[in-house]
Amino acid sequence: MLVMIAFQGYQMIKQPITLEIGVFAGSYWDVPIQDSNRFFDEAIVEFEKIHPRVKITYRSGTLKRNYSEWLSQKIIRGNEPDLFCILPRDFNTLVSIGILKELDEIMMNDPQFDASKMYVNAIKSGQFQRQQYALPSEIAPALMFVNKTLLTREGIPIPKGDWTWNDFYDICNRVTKDTNGDGKIDQFGTFGFGWQDAVYTNGQRLFEADGSRAYFDSPGVVEAVEFLMKLDDLNLNYKVTSNDFDAGKVAFRPFLFSTYKAYKPYPYRVKKYGQFEWECIKLPRGPKGNNVSELHSLLMGISSRTKHEKEAWEFLKFLVYKESTQTNVLKYSYGIPVLRYITESEFGEKVFSAVSPEETFINKSLLSEVIEQSIVTPKFQKYEEAVMMADKEIFQVVSMEKDAGKALEDLNKEINNFLKNN
Repeated sequence: MLVMIAFQGYQMIKQPITLEIGVFAGSYWDVPIQDSNRFFDEAIVEFEKIHPRVKITYRSGTLKRNYSEWLSQKIIRGNEPDLFCILPRDFNTLVSIGILKELDEIMMNDPQFDASKMYVNAIKSGQFQRQQYALPSEIAPALMFVNKTLLTREGIPIPKGDWTWNDFYDICNRVTKDTNGDGKIDQFGTFGFGWQDAVYTNGQRLFEADGSRAYFDSPGVVEAVEFLMKLDDLNLNYKVTSNDFDAGKVAFRPFLFSTYKAYKPYPYRVKKYGQFEWECIKLPRGPKGNNVSELHSLLMGISSRTKHEKEAWEFLKFLVYKESTQTNVLKYSYGIPVLRYITESEFGEKVFSAVSPEETFINKSLLSEVIEQSIVTPKFQKYEEAVMMADKEIFQVVSMEKDAGKALEDLNKEINNFLKNN
């Protein structure tokens, strides 16, 4: 009898574990990619060799635009994946409903995990009110795309990395013109430089970290919106579009580094931006700020209901911390590794040099500097709704040329009331 019990116990120990992960098809960065699952497929093969008792599965074919709904339905049914990708708009909600496992204790008690090797802001991007609920597998900061062809034609050099709002406005003012003499402006300074870009580059914060208070009426935020209005006035009521930029008619447009990495090399640069030469630099800094931009992260978290917490953590760590896996971010994706030493490795330098042989901007040290100085937006339950409220009002302020100070004072009261009410 004792032998039978021991045998059954041995069988239970050796029973294989199936770990499900949640991923979506296509690039997280919304750029062309030939095999979006290659990063995960290679990680799974390597992980399963090291952990023969663990079998990792995932559903392929779920498009990014359908992923949130797919995941929410799985959560409602109580059979969500053990480990899954998290889209930015879902993170705060997933934490608030308690479906994401808090990771601080796991990270702290794992002697084989050293968070200091990762970019600090990458780690922060997975925090909700200073507690860790997710980790990024790759990241990308925003940069300012520069139409080199247009600036060269106008006799204007590419701005230096520490350029200012004044420099930005001066160039936009000089290039905004009617080039064919038909009486209509057909060349423009900028597209896509939004109110949040202006706020961040002016060194301002919009909320308390816990979402208890908003600061839309602060002088620096008002200054940022007024600068945006000043830029908009140059276009004489014409609404510049992405098509104008694609056609080579716009000098500046903020983009994620992932877009730069995807479209800079042949053949995609020919398909997308083949009609003009372009480069990217830091965003311009305001009077109270620095040349900073928002950091974007592909986050992954563990279900709080997983039956395989240890294995889920080991695979999450394998994705975000294993040298070979993070090197594959450089090979197969358009993001940047979260391990600084991988980004700054000789291989990283080769990758970035291949993207930009002239090296007018992109190199490993400058890229790390942009990441380290980047802005990580606060995480709290009502963040998305509050920002949407601000979007609508600030659009009206800019397009209808309202009094920015008064409008933002009213907006701040409205958002603070929204934040305080349950």
